[in-house]
Amino acid sequence: MKIFHREIEKNGNGHFVLMANEGEDMWHVYNLICVGDELKATTFRKVQQESATGSTSNSRRVRTNIRLRVEGTDFDANACLLRVKGRNVQESEVIKMGGYHTLDLEPNRKFTLYKNEWDSISIQRIEDACDPTKHAELAAITMQEGLAFVVLITSAMTVERAKIDVNIPKKGKADDTQRKKNMLKFFEQIAASVYRHFNFDVLKAVIIASPGFLKDDFFSYLIKDATDQGHKQLLDNKGKFILVRASSGFKHALREVMQDPNVSQRLADVKAAGETRLLHQFLNMLGTQPDRAYYGYQHVKKAADNIAVEALLVCDSLFRSTNTAERRRYIRLVEQVKDSGSEVKIFSSLHVTGEQLDLMTGVAAILRFPMPEIEEEDK
Repeated sequence: MKIFHREIEKNGNGHFVLMANEGEDMWHVYNLICVGDELKATTFRKVQQESATGSTSNSRRVRTNIRLRVEGTDFDANACLLRVKGRNVQESEVIKMGGYHTLDLEPNRKFTLYKNEWDSISIQRIEDACDPTKHAELAAITMQEGLAFVVLITSAMTVERAKIDVNIPKKGKADDTQRKKNMLKFFEQIAASVYRHFNFDVLKAVIIASPGFLKDDFFSYLIKDATDQGHKQLLDNKGKFILVRASSGFKHALREVMQDPNVSQRLADVKAAGETRLLHQFLNMLGTQPDRAYYGYQHVKKAADNIAVEALLVCDSLFRSTNTAERRRYIRLVEQVKDSGSEVKIFSSLHVTGEQLDLMTGVAAILRFPMPEIEEEDK
């Protein structure tokens, strides 16, 4: 996501001029646009050409600016296309004031979003989406015998951190000892790049892709080397590594890897590992220590008022509510819990964890200490 301009008054009224750089950004845009907001962007309309006699001839497509008051949105996750419906609120030669129009937003199209009140959740979502350091959640190593690329993948670009090129003698053309020695040197250099460039506090997944079993051999080497050298951070995060087959070790092989539906699903699961862990912890506690696990707004709010919330779980669908008052109360709840120094996790409704949380009202909390009185008050 890219910010071109922002203008927000003290009362929260204002606008952002934004552009989504890629498909994942469109999910952020979908979560930002609410019913009642106003959206300005370019669009095309068919205009009937009229002759001097008043008869109409063939229509032509005209590019024009439009500003809609949003009445509904529809997001196609597969096409990364957001369709926004609403009434035109800005004079135009080709679109009547108050006329209905549907605007299609997609990556690399600039737009302006106006809100009567920009809340902290929306602003934080934009800032996170625009911060490249927060987007390097994915790293990859593409490799074939003697050649490897170590890269970081942000929302906008793939950044090459290292290229390793070592001559590996072909089988049968050199003695086995020399081949093993060169292969070891190859693995050592890749491992050194991993230690130097991968920040596992930020990374949520690391892909190792290669033809054949080279990826498996390197991963076994990496774990052994990390154990021998005491690289605790890597060992603690070995579950983030995903080993996949690729046709070559060149960087372009990443495109075919990322387009594999199975890899996409595994990436979604790994990147949502924190949410999965927290939801699993909540469900376990619900069965073993129910006085420390509550869901539903009223129960969670009572716990927050007593500064008892250790972790708050919220589904992002709640912030897309067409009910402004309901949306605001969940925003206030998130801010209240954050101000108390507790953990807040916002779950994506596109992931199975978000779907599961959504079935339980969309909001839940793990408490610091038991509060049986919360449920007793309802009896």
